[in-house]
Amino acid sequence: DVQLVESGGGLVQPGGSLRLSCAASGYTYTAISMAWFRQAPGKEREGVACLYIGVDTTYNTYYSDSVKDRFTVSRDNPKNTLYLRLNSLKTEDSAMYYCAADGRVKTSSRALRDYDHYGQGTQVTVS
Repeated sequence: DVQLVESGGGLVQPGGSLRLSCAASGYTYTAISMAWFRQAPGKEREGVACLYIGVDTTYNTYYSDSVKDRFTVSRDNPKNTLYLRLNSLKTEDSAMYYCAADGRVKTSSRALRDYDHYGQGTQVTVS
């Protein structure tokens, strides 16, 4: 089974930074799209960033408008780990952050859709 374990969340002041990690296991890590989602209390889950497999089998990044130019997604293949660097944090970034994975090829218009596997999440609080 696919397992995703997030870590790195915490309490940070506005303008501060954090780095989230997602340790992945249970599949051929280099052959999947991976993403970060977040959900704040009373709000719908929102996709924020991903490294997805394109139709040309290369990896591409995609960011939601709300985090573009502030967050950076990256991966370390030997460690089977996905990262999300969060800079210039705002109070509205407070949420539970989830790592997700999916084995299907994606296009940019669907880069943050149709993920089959999710981790348990790590809490980010900006205050």
